[in-house]
Amino acid sequence: MSQDSTTVPETARKLSGRRRREIVAVLLFSGGPIFESSIPLSVFGIDRQDAGVPRYRLLVCAGEDVPLRTTGGLELTAPYGLEALSRAGTVVVPAWRSITQPPPAAALDALRRAHEEGARIVGLCTGAFVLAAAGLLDGRPATTHWMYAPTLAKRYPSVHVDPRELFVDDGDVLTSAGTAAGIDLCLHIVRTDHGADAAGALARRLVVPPRRSGGQERYLDRSLPEEIGADPLAEVVAWALEHLHEQFDVETLAARAYMSRRTFDRRFRSLTGSAPLQWLITQRVLQAQRLLETSDYSVDEVAGRCGFRSPVALRGHFRRQLGSSPAAYRAAYRARRPQGDGRPERAERAERSDRGDRFERPELGDPRTGEASLMAMRRAAMATATHAVTGGPLGAPPPHSGHSGHIAHTPGHAGGHGATAPDPGKPESDLYTPRLPGQRERPVG
Repeated sequence: MSQDSTTVPETARKLSGRRRREIVAVLLFSGGPIFESSIPLSVFGIDRQDAGVPRYRLLVCAGEDVPLRTTGGLELTAPYGLEALSRAGTVVVPAWRSITQPPPAAALDALRRAHEEGARIVGLCTGAFVLAAAGLLDGRPATTHWMYAPTLAKRYPSVHVDPRELFVDDGDVLTSAGTAAGIDLCLHIVRTDHGADAAGALARRLVVPPRRSGGQERYLDRSLPEEIGADPLAEVVAWALEHLHEQFDVETLAARAYMSRRTFDRRFRSLTGSAPLQWLITQRVLQAQRLLETSDYSVDEVAGRCGFRSPVALRGHFRRQLGSSPAAYRAAYRARRPQGDGRPERAERAERSDRGDRFERPELGDPRTGEASLMAMRRAAMATATHAVTGGPLGAPPPHSGHSGHIAHTPGHAGGHGATAPDPGKPESDLYTPRLPGQRERPVG
């Protein structure tokens, strides 16, 4: 998830004289989902000055000259049309009705004109497809719902799609993942405009966390993108999913596709929206998650059955993606299951034996219920990130602002499944680094 920055991103444009910073225009289309559409209306359209939230002025605009019917058969009436976008300092596209249909040309022209005049353009969930169709995401990082990320990446290859993020702030163009991630991005906008206190007060009113940690990885599944079936890489992807229990790396996949590593990286990213190494690690973690839920294998056995070279590698990637250790995750999952499910005690002994993890502590769970503490899991994840900066192999780098950079990887750290440190001649797009506002990292190749 993009973090806050105290500096103005270099991509920020000067706002034209007729536009006002406090005016937010929400662009609605027929067929859009009502939940996503309601998010910016709730955040920017209600006067909460009594709670310490600065007031915005909301303009609800129709993006086309047709009845605005939303999910559930409701019909909306927007008080403004596209001409009202000319007064807004921020334009929000909360959703688009279908990723297979092109948006109206008039709406795309209005968005381009707003961007040229310095307005901040925001796409929530499938709204990213409208921004991409307008050319506003070309050469930029962006995200959308993980289920649609492969389609966005394939249809608009010049967009650097990252399906891991809850939202991406690239200065004057911002995008979010699906559904509730729109709330995260809108709170981020309030935080950027008026500070953490205002965003915190608004979050309390909405009864949501002021800032969620992690990304979309915990929500991904193993289903292949709909458009992958006809692609030559489909067989390679299917083979990888069927052989996750084996130790192989991206070089192996590239060889099966009869491509160089560089070409394979580029083709794979355009197909799935993710770098191949990150995709492979995510699939191994997902497989480990399933085994922890459904089997009695020890954590060491789970690591071996998911293709990790060691339990240490599994724990590091599991923490980074899910925010807890494998043992704590299993304990929390089973604490939510009905009692008397007949599971043998072997798994419980395996969980206790896994307490050797240096970040595992008894306080991660409630001894009365076995329920894992979410705050303790987050503290453990933060400890992992800090450890990575000091030289350890686990976790991702801690949040920082204003500078980009990579963590040096030593052989075997990348995935624990046969990957080695990239040499200077290979792209670094596989390395995981959080993206900050205005930080526009571009993959090589």
